[in-house]
Amino acid sequence: QVQLIESGGGLVQAGGSLRLSCAASGDTFRFYVLGWFRQALGKEREFVAAITWSGSATSYSDSVKGRFTISRDNAKNTVYLQMNILKPEDTAVYYCAADRKWGHRSWFEYDYRGQGTQVTVSS
Repeated sequence: QVQLIESGGGLVQAGGSLRLSCAASGDTFRFYVLGWFRQALGKEREFVAAITWSGSATSYSDSVKGRFTISRDNAKNTVYLQMNILKPEDTAVYYCAADRKWGHRSWFEYDYRGQGTQVTVSS
């Protein structure tokens, strides 16, 4: 079992930055792929980014590529999402998730999921 708790959300102006954190506890964190998803009001939950257990590979959705960076610190059992050049369309609840396999992009394919943190980008 892995428990995931997100933090770092808030209100930011367009063009600004935020860094989300996701702290994990329970099972051996370093063996899991970690991912970030988001869900805007009235829309489906979508994949944002993922990182392998070693951090050697990352994957991003086209909508955030070049602006967001996912990273992890296995010593701290924490995964981060650095979000730069934020846009109003980035407004959503952001969730982290853990998976035993690389390559999944569906929320439902991830084995463990957090409760989310709200990010609001004002124009």
